[in-house]
Amino acid sequence: MSVKYTPDHEWIEVHGDGTATVGITVHAQDALGDVVFVDLPEVGKAYAEKEVAGVVESVKAAADVYMPVDGEITEVNEALRDDPALANSDPLKAGWFFKVKLSNPAQLDGLMDSTAYDALLKTL
Repeated sequence: MSVKYTPDHEWIEVHGDGTATVGITVHAQDALGDVVFVDLPEVGKAYAEKEVAGVVESVKAAADVYMPVDGEITEVNEALRDDPALANSDPLKAGWFFKVKLSNPAQLDGLMDSTAYDALLKTL
């Protein structure tokens, strides 16, 4: 399994079966502050790369969650819907947003690895 990152601060963990898990990065949740609400996508709906697939709201702001690659939503994190603070306390594990069946795995090549993402963060 490998993790990639978008310039919009989503992470995507790729699984060997053509699926992936998506969430927001530590940087994103730090910038947002205390998350109070998440709007998750509909299971079964297909999204294009960079399309808004959800929304995360905090005490400070609201931000769109963008689809890192083309794909169909296979599962959403109901625990996150019930306890949005998971996006703050464990954004890279328990605070995941949704799972997706990849339509075009080659799009992953256009995303950043952890080294490139860390370099991006140093420019912000």
